[in-house]
Amino acid sequence: MLMGKKRKMGRNIEDMTIGEKLTLTEKIEDKDLLLFLGLTNDANPLYIQHDYASQTPHKKPIVPTIMLTGFITSAVSKYLPGPGSHIIGQNLTFPKALPHYATVEFLFEVTSIDRPNAQIEVNVEAVDEKGDVVVTGSVTVCPPHKLERFENSALDNF
Repeated sequence: MLMGKKRKMGRNIEDMTIGEKLTLTEKIEDKDLLLFLGLTNDANPLYIQHDYASQTPHKKPIVPTIMLTGFITSAVSKYLPGPGSHIIGQNLTFPKALPHYATVEFLFEVTSIDRPNAQIEVNVEAVDEKGDVVVTGSVTVCPPHKLERFENSALDNF
């Protein structure tokens, strides 16, 4: 029995195959940006000030690249491989800035599985509604580990 509420875990490395894919679509709204920027205390005018951004090559405020990275981390934690997994490495580039109010589609694909080291490699690409690539790269993920059952005596010290 696990301590606390039992949670469904993601898939173990033994259950994964090369070529698995996941597609997610996110619409970037003001509330999302404001929550993120408030949490990180980031007041970069390129992210929030329309008058400033209009004088840059972007012409509009853009989404912070670390926020796009957050969507990737969330997809790994929720879906591929899911709860209990975490990213241990990343190699991401952001070839085009994403403006506010954009819709972005993420495509994830498992490209390698290293069972002895309990790691998988997941390629990531994200495109905007025009089909332009806004994120490309890969993340190295440690899938959830198989957990041992706790026996009652194991919890005597709690």
